[in-house]
Amino acid sequence: MDHSKKIVNYINIAHFIDHYAMLIFAAAVIVIAPTFHMSYGDLLPYATPGFIAFGAGSLLSGWLGDKWSRRNMIGIFFIGMGLALVGIAFIHTPMQLGVMLFAVGVVASIYHPVGTAMLVSNVDKLGKELGINGMWGNFGVASSALVTGVINQYFGWRAAFWLPGSLVLVIGLMFLYDIPKSADKVSKKSAAGTARVPKSVMAWVVASLVITIIASSITFNSVTVALPKIFQERLSALTSNTAVLGAITFLVYLFGSVSQYVIGNLLDKHSLKSVFLPLALVVVPALFLASTMTDYGLILLTIVIIVAVFGQVTVNDTMLGKYTVDEWRGRAYSARFFLGFTAAGLSVGLVSILYNQGGFDLMLKSIAGLGFITILGALIFPREKDHIS
Repeated sequence: MDHSKKIVNYINIAHFIDHYAMLIFAAAVIVIAPTFHMSYGDLLPYATPGFIAFGAGSLLSGWLGDKWSRRNMIGIFFIGMGLALVGIAFIHTPMQLGVMLFAVGVVASIYHPVGTAMLVSNVDKLGKELGINGMWGNFGVASSALVTGVINQYFGWRAAFWLPGSLVLVIGLMFLYDIPKSADKVSKKSAAGTARVPKSVMAWVVASLVITIIASSITFNSVTVALPKIFQERLSALTSNTAVLGAITFLVYLFGSVSQYVIGNLLDKHSLKSVFLPLALVVVPALFLASTMTDYGLILLTIVIIVAVFGQVTVNDTMLGKYTVDEWRGRAYSARFFLGFTAAGLSVGLVSILYNQGGFDLMLKSIAGLGFITILGALIFPREKDHIS
């Protein structure tokens, strides 16, 4: 196996770990809180600094990856994450927990700007590989609550941190052994510089990217945050069983994960705009219709919405990969994820405000209105010249 393939495999595993690790506490907090004689609501805020660091830290991480070493930064990610997770197993006060969760967030911030840039530099079929990489991240999200719940039940909450932490440390040592320092050199297979548009319209590329990242990130996070509660309210005629509702939610997300692979392959065969615009167009009417829908109709519409918004993530990352030179790619991705995670963070408050004012009817219609901004971003995006299918 050549080094490029090994690098891609490790980067995919790192994406899984990144999202898995960030959500362990969300699943374990219900068990941890009573041990400190605290309520769920009292202990949950201790995770806030870590989530802020997850987004804000990406700016420094991307810069270090470009100026120093992406290979070493990913090595720090693996080893640092392993140590931080194992460290949480030894905390004794809420303040110690908050400090260690902050450490997890700082280390987690390394992955997206550095890992994505490293992936792009080692693949030839950019869309396909970014789609596969997105699936690994989504599997990390989906499995974290499930696996953490099982470990909590049978081994205790401390094991929910030190078991995966120990495994991550082993993977980190394997990465440093398998991947040489020469991996920082740009691979000949790199998908860098494959985009072909006149320099005169690059301003439109940048404008489209910024508009799309902000609008689609708010849409993505608003829908994913609200979906479990939407199903609880709107599927009551079908079932009130929380396990069944959880299974339906997982199924919908599964469609989203698969869509990233499909969209990624389409991006390798067709121009960005020809994939970008239909995805943007389908979200608005689907959200409007879903605002008043219930039961099976709602499930079908949410599948359409999730497929489109998950697919948009792959489009955003592919756009950036194609239109940035390798020396700047880490910094470009750091700006992308800083913008995206900041916008996504704002969406939690947005969902709460809109829901309190008019329920999910108002919330979904408002997010649909926001979708017009993504359509604008797709419309102003220039067509590539001489696209090779």
